Amino acid sequence: MRNFKLTIEYDGGRYDGWQRLGKDESTNTIENKITEVLEKMSGMEITLFGGMRTEKGVHAYGQTASFKCDTQMSCKEILHYLNRYLPRDIAVTDVREMPERFHAALNAKSKTFIYRIDVNEVPDVFERKYKYNAFKRPDVERMEEALGYLKGEHDFKKFSSVKKNKSTVKTVFDAGVIDDGTEIQLSIKANDFLHNMARLIFGTILAVGSSELEPEVIKTYLDVNSVEAPEKIADTCGLFLQEIEY
Repeated sequence: MRNFKLTIEYDGGRYDGWQRLGKDESTNTIENKITEVLEKMSGMEITLFGGMRTEKGVHAYGQTASFKCDTQMSCKEILHYLNRYLPRDIAVTDVREMPERFHAALNAKSKTFIYRIDVNEVPDVFERKYKYNAFKRPDVERMEEALGYLKGEHDFKKFSSVKKNKSTVKTVFDAGVIDDGTEIQLSIKANDFLHNMARLIFGTILAVGSSELEPEVIKTYLDVNSVEAPEKIADTCGLFLQEIEY
């Protein structure tokens, strides 16, 4: 049995997220579409492990997944087969054979999300599905200050909708802003993300940039003894899983 790693990009606009759901739930997921093609290719039942679960409507430049399969096909042949039969809004950009113990979710060292903001005076008609239009240019310095408070190890319980009894302590390695004049990109690189964590963070940062909230509100939300919690959640259109590092 061989072990393979996929690198995947997708437009999440018409899907119910990455996760393959139960028999009684929607199967309109990225994971399900890829699994169906892999099973057709191999004639086997395939279990696909995603590097990061993305929610409904969220896009990816660099999602990863791993699966084991008994096949004689080369990595290049698998790549071509997948891209031939997958929907046009999902593409596999790389296929690699990995050691037997590699697992896309368990071996990830960091994950990076970015949020794209259109700051043109006239919204870009053709990019409307992939950028959030702020209408008024947000204050970059305020957003940079707020993002700075996220760096390091913190309890992000308030920045999530997680309901399971699991650790909510995560480490943010880097967070920042890039402004090229027509687009602003917010980015966060962390060891892991909780359910809706990226959307709640970016929603809060956008509110800081528009002066609805002060940058120091991040410290309040990270304080487990404070009763205040994030209420702003970013639209999914501008949210991308950029990269997973191993």
